[in-house]
Amino acid sequence: MRIKLPRIGLGGAPLGNMFHPVAEDQADATLAAAWQAGFRYYDTSPHYGAGLAEERFGRLLRTRPRDEYLLSTKVGRVLEPAAAPENAKPFVDELPNRRILDYSAAGTRRSLEDSLVRMGVERIDLVFIHDVSEDQHGPRWREYFAEAMAGAAKELTAMREEGLIRGWGLGVNRVEPCRLALQQADPDLFLLAGRYSLLDHREALETLFPACLERGVGIVVGGPFNSGVLAGGDHYEYDRIPDEVWDRAQRLMALCARWGIDSRAAALQFCLAHPAVLSVIPGTATPARPAQYMEQVHAEVPAAFWRALREEHLVGAEVPLPA
Repeated sequence: MRIKLPRIGLGGAPLGNMFHPVAEDQADATLAAAWQAGFRYYDTSPHYGAGLAEERFGRLLRTRPRDEYLLSTKVGRVLEPAAAPENAKPFVDELPNRRILDYSAAGTRRSLEDSLVRMGVERIDLVFIHDVSEDQHGPRWREYFAEAMAGAAKELTAMREEGLIRGWGLGVNRVEPCRLALQQADPDLFLLAGRYSLLDHREALETLFPACLERGVGIVVGGPFNSGVLAGGDHYEYDRIPDEVWDRAQRLMALCARWGIDSRAAALQFCLAHPAVLSVIPGTATPARPAQYMEQVHAEVPAAFWRALREEHLVGAEVPLPA
């Protein structure tokens, strides 16, 4: 049975001090604002601030009725206390923990047990095997992927069968590991960050989403603004914006301005138009943003705007667009 998720959730990376420090009171205010705005799906990871984001999410979620929200986190990195923070790019001012890559069955169990303690909640609904992809591990990524399929994937499948979690998948920034996981394991969904957006969608659309629809595997879209460029920010893929991406983004922004549409509304609604997509999870560490995201995901966008996207060759004829 296909997992059901709220159409929009909150991504946790910014609350792990991604790019810049976030004060504790600001983090708490952001999460409180998300709950107030109606967010009931929250995604985080031990990687985000070396446990910092999980601690912050826990301060909100352990005070809320557990059956009123869905929670996902990730495995693949076990945290151990360290003398000083690692401050692994793009995170700054992290907790003083050291990350140990571990995609084994035992490492998966330990990681989830540690996450439960950090957050102070009784269960985690969805688990993503984190960053088994080339952009994280270079030419050795297939070794880590094989370890994850032999260890974490089998362990999470067993945990799902035991009723300890509702489902599992990969949380990655690349399409190929998801395709391989469909061949080698029994995932329920994928968290695909940055690979299904107004700026970058062809590979996922052509090679992954049809197989997901056939198998009943859902997609959670992370990074719908491609690290900020589609929201007027100055990052793409957690780094500087390449010239060719900047040019395309400016064309999109100009079209949105012409129609009086917030580019974030267009970006969010574009992601959700594909039938494989269960949810989209923009992140923020700004208290005003959650209510804005909720409003933007439901904003009325004229059908003529979506037609204009095609006419200006910003998306192809094969791309599903909102009705």
